[in-house]
Amino acid sequence: MINKKIAIVHDWLFTIGGAEKTLFAILEKIEADIYTLGYNPQNFLNTPIKNFKISTSFLQQLPFFKRFYRYFLPLFPITIEQFDLSNYDIIISSSHAVAKGVLTNPDQYHICYCYTPIRYAWDLYHDHIKLFPKFLQPLIVLFLHYIRIWDIASTYRVDKLIAISKYVAKRIRKYYNKEAEVIYPPVEIDRFELETKKDNYYVTVGRLVPYKRFDLIIKAFRLMPDKKLIVIGDGPELKKLKRNASKNIEFLGWQPDSVVKLYLQKAKGFIYAALEDFGIAVIEAQACGTPVIVYGKGGTLETVKANKTGIFFFKQEPPSIIEAINKFERMYENFNPEYIRKWTLRFNKDRFQKEFQSLLGKVIDTK
Repeated sequence: MINKKIAIVHDWLFTIGGAEKTLFAILEKIEADIYTLGYNPQNFLNTPIKNFKISTSFLQQLPFFKRFYRYFLPLFPITIEQFDLSNYDIIISSSHAVAKGVLTNPDQYHICYCYTPIRYAWDLYHDHIKLFPKFLQPLIVLFLHYIRIWDIASTYRVDKLIAISKYVAKRIRKYYNKEAEVIYPPVEIDRFELETKKDNYYVTVGRLVPYKRFDLIIKAFRLMPDKKLIVIGDGPELKKLKRNASKNIEFLGWQPDSVVKLYLQKAKGFIYAALEDFGIAVIEAQACGTPVIVYGKGGTLETVKANKTGIFFFKQEPPSIIEAINKFERMYENFNPEYIRKWTLRFNKDRFQKEFQSLLGKVIDTK
C-alpha cells in the first residue's frame, strides 16, 4: 500500500513495554527495516518484529551490553548517528531517548514519534544526579549538560514531531521550542474483559522504581489498616517497599499479563501515584471497568474522566491519597463499569493505526 522505502529507528529492544507495543502496532501496517542500538531476540520470540530485518549498532557486540545497556548511555548519541539510512525515503524514529538523533538527508522525511523528552536530562535531572555517589556527581552534571545540548540539536533533524499526549507536546514546546501533533499510543483494549462484580481490594501495578512513587501508596495504606492493597511488579524498590509495608499490603512481584488482568478485573479500584506522560496501566484498569484513583497531573488528565471513570488527587503526599480514597468510597456506587470501559475505546489500537497511517499518507502525498 505504501510504496516508499521506510526505516524505523527504535532506541533499544531489550524488554517489552509501551514503546515496544507501539512499535508492534506500527509494524502490523507497514513494511520497514528496523534499526536499534541493541536487541535481545530471546525477549521478542512471539512478537511481530521477528519477521523484520533488524540492524544493531556496534554496541551489540560489547560484553554485558544487553544486561547493563544503561551504563553505556554516554555512547548513545554518537552511536545512533552511525546508522547509514541513505537508502530510505521515510525515517520513523520511535524515540524516548536518542533515536530521533539519526542523521538524514534533505530528500528524506523524518517523522519522530516521541514518547517523552529525555527525562533524566530534563524533568528528573536533579533526582537522577542524586542516584550517583558524590564523587561521580560532577561528571554526571557535565555529561547531562552535554546530553541536553545534543538533545535539542537532534530535534532539528526531525521534519514532523508526534507526541503521545498533550502533556508530552507541552514538554516538547517547553524544552525544544517546537510544536508537536498528538497521536495517543495504542492500548490493547480487547485483551481486557469487562467485570462488573468487584472484590474488596485495591491494586497498583508497575515497575517498582523511585519516580513511580509507590512509596506514597504504601504509606497511605499503612495508615488505613482496614483496606487491602495488592502490589504487582518488580524493581529495585521492592525490598524497601516491603520493609515499610503493613499486614494489609500484599506484594505479588512480577506477574504475567494474564494474571495482572485478573487482578485488574476484580479490583475495587486501581491506584497510581506517578506523574505519567500517558499511563497505559491506568487505561488497562479502566478497560476492565475498574475505576481509578490517580495523581491529577500529566497524561492522566487526558486518560481519566474526573468523577466518571476515576478520582484525582493533586499532591504526591499520603494524606492527599487517603482523602481521594475516602471520596472514592463515598461515591463508589456512582461508578458505572460499562461506562468506564466504553471511555477507554478511544485509545484502542485500531484508532492508533488509522491515525498513524493517515499521517504517513499525507507525508507520501507531499513528497
